[in-house]
Amino acid sequence: MEIFNHYIESSLSAYPETRVPEQAFDMLLQMSKGYPMATARDQYGRVVGFALLRAHNPMPVFSRTAEAAYFIHPDHTGKGLGRSLLEHLEQGASEKGITTILASISSLNPGSVNFHLKNGFIECGRFRNVGMKMGREFDTVWMQKML
Repeated sequence: MEIFNHYIESSLSAYPETRVPEQAFDMLLQMSKGYPMATARDQYGRVVGFALLRAHNPMPVFSRTAEAAYFIHPDHTGKGLGRSLLEHLEQGASEKGITTILASISSLNPGSVNFHLKNGFIECGRFRNVGMKMGREFDTVWMQKML
């Protein structure tokens, strides 16, 4: 949760406004129950990133669609970990019968938008001025990848 809390406090990459307790990780695990998830570790075994899929919508007609979330420790970005985590999620998603992965991204997070574009996602929707964090309005950009 320290990685997630870093992005809460320093950016618009994570939507909560204030730090979340360590127990919030259990909530993430519950939301992702039955879906692929992964952690990235450094050479000392410390977690330096995590990724997960969760249901886009709990109704069975949407069972082939999942939402992705991933966060990498800032000292470890740009080293291919995001791509590796995404590949792991995609493989697990395919095995589970998921055909579409979605990502909801703050419009004030161009790094994530670019990451998704470079990894086969397309922008499929945008909700304008729906968020406010750190005194700044932002859109949610929805990106989609068909597997």
